[in-house]
Amino acid sequence: MERDFIGYGPNPPHPRWPGEARIALNIVLNYEEGSEPSFADGDAVTEGGLTEGGGGAFAGRDLAAESMFEYGSRAGVWRLMRMLRERNMPATVFGCALALERNPHMVAAIADADFDVCSHGRRWIRHQTLTPDEERADIAAAAATIARLTGEQPAGWYCRYAPTEHTRRLVVEHGGFLYDSDSYADDLPYWTRVSGKPHLVIPYSLANNDAKFARGAIATSGDFFDYLRDTFDVLYAEGATQPKMMSVGLHMRLAGHAGRAAGVARFLDYVMGHKDVWVCRRIDIARHWHAHHPASTDVG
Repeated sequence: MERDFIGYGPNPPHPRWPGEARIALNIVLNYEEGSEPSFADGDAVTEGGLTEGGGGAFAGRDLAAESMFEYGSRAGVWRLMRMLRERNMPATVFGCALALERNPHMVAAIADADFDVCSHGRRWIRHQTLTPDEERADIAAAAATIARLTGEQPAGWYCRYAPTEHTRRLVVEHGGFLYDSDSYADDLPYWTRVSGKPHLVIPYSLANNDAKFARGAIATSGDFFDYLRDTFDVLYAEGATQPKMMSVGLHMRLAGHAGRAAGVARFLDYVMGHKDVWVCRRIDIARHWHAHHPASTDVG
């Protein structure tokens, strides 16, 4: 778990995105509703994370917060899915296995849209509370459930909250994953070595993420659009000589609300007004990097 403060340095590799695109854009739908800690699942706590706040300030079951999660899977997800479908844009689903299991309509929609699924764990839990054996079992259970529901092994892994010192090793040990996204350290994929094997990391972003709504950093759809547009513009300009990737993270119970989805729609339309943009799934980025930028023998 050595830290790397250098990475690619001042001369990152040219990714050679398909079509010589100046930027690779990946939209991520975080599908978590129904997997969060709840009284209904025996947790003796109601999760209030990334909601409007719930009732708060009392002990016991928070029915307001529960219904906010339900909004994401009942309404929010379909608004965002419709926006992507109308623009013929692909996306990646960071899917919690239990959430997907509880909404077969979402599983069918993922297949119909040909979106890929990155495993977001079995449930919305802190891996730091697990022993290595428990974490190993959770990774395996999540992958097995997603494979059963979708017919395909999830290509990637991404922890809720943050990984432990054991997570990446356990992901590699499990096998079948092309990458993990438990890093925020770069604008390009990079290779590391785990247990003697090369392993691909495709960094994610909490900067280009609607979690900013719940944390008070942004308030309106215009704020969100402005931030995403500015990020895109800088990366697009850099892409004339040094193309990068951009991840945009959306949550069904946040960006799925009409007033916030307006900013998402404006951003998608803005992107469509530019040429040389590769809007892609995360599995497409992973396959491209494996094929065109294989791990060197001295990686890690």
